[in-house]
Amino acid sequence: MSIVILLLIVIIVLFGVRNIRMQFITRPVFTFFKKVLPPLSTTEKEAMEAGDVWWEGELFRGKPNWNTLHGYGKPTLTAEEQDFIDNQVQTALTMIDDFDIVHHRKDLPPELWQYFKEQGFFALIIPKKYGGREFSAYANSTIVAKIATRSVSAAVTVMVPNSLGHGELLTHYGTQEQKERWLPSLAVGKDIPCFALTGYEAGSDAGAIPDLGIVCRREFEGEETLGLSLTWNKRYITLAPVATVLGLAFQMRDPDGLLGDVKNLGITCALIPTDHEGVEIGRRHNPLMMAFMNGTTSGEDVFIPLDWIIGGLNMRVKVGVCWLSVCQRVAVFHYQHLLPHLAMCRLKPPQLTVMFVSSLVCLLAILKAYKKPWHVLLPILISLKLHVV
Repeated sequence: MSIVILLLIVIIVLFGVRNIRMQFITRPVFTFFKKVLPPLSTTEKEAMEAGDVWWEGELFRGKPNWNTLHGYGKPTLTAEEQDFIDNQVQTALTMIDDFDIVHHRKDLPPELWQYFKEQGFFALIIPKKYGGREFSAYANSTIVAKIATRSVSAAVTVMVPNSLGHGELLTHYGTQEQKERWLPSLAVGKDIPCFALTGYEAGSDAGAIPDLGIVCRREFEGEETLGLSLTWNKRYITLAPVATVLGLAFQMRDPDGLLGDVKNLGITCALIPTDHEGVEIGRRHNPLMMAFMNGTTSGEDVFIPLDWIIGGLNMRVKVGVCWLSVCQRVAVFHYQHLLPHLAMCRLKPPQLTVMFVSSLVCLLAILKAYKKPWHVLLPILISLKLHVV
């Protein structure tokens, strides 16, 4: 009996005293997992470092300050944003018949497409000087949420150009020539964007995409031009069947050293008109039995000039920056459409804890269903439980 009591005391001390727990349990466990887990690639590091941690940093410290979350000010709409919601958005809602869209047309009606274009629904984040509305993230989120109450298909159609579309990428990282070429036409809906990352084998794991762009010289518009020979095969690309400009993510290679000594230039993104020779679009998927446009795009040995890369010809700088910008825009997308509403949340800590635990249970079930090793999740659980982050 005394041995059992002694063991209980040892266990309580090991797990209850922070310094002892850190020295004899936490550090050895993390040292072990650092050895067995594969190292992060440059692409993965850039993706993880994009954006900011916001309040979830509190969560992963293990002792979140709930008052910090509740202390964030309630976001508000400007008079212009509120007027747009009260008028243009309300008018759009009256034009939406989701049963007709999903079960009969398998598409938005032509008059709704035209209304979205004319009223700037595809230009919510594009600067006003290029014809956009330049609304806040909260307004963007609120507009999409309201449309989703009537039709998810219509909401996704509006959401994508204002999140994973090219407007924000070009605004932050495009050359002046690229901004003047694309932003005005995107703002009025003359051009419809799609962003092609997801592929057949790699999914949306950018570090594993097999799509390639090989630096080479070829004739383009009557002149010998330094450019890229692109080969890609993408799927589940929202708006691809109707897109007029394709944002393509690919691995860039320079085997002949035309740009310098570096052979593997990493992941970058280029804007390609979909009527460019060799670009294939049009085939549709049927995602979740919804009617928003989603499908495949492919191309084989498609030549483009280097200045079609977002950021232009300054390759040594722009190639890396371009991929980092994509990661940052994905981070912005999540902040735009999730966190403004979370900041307004007034759930009590026990309720949020139930939500968090439920998410962990779902993740555990997914790992089990797909036969993933438990050590994939264990470092996260340890960091939460032992307060080491």
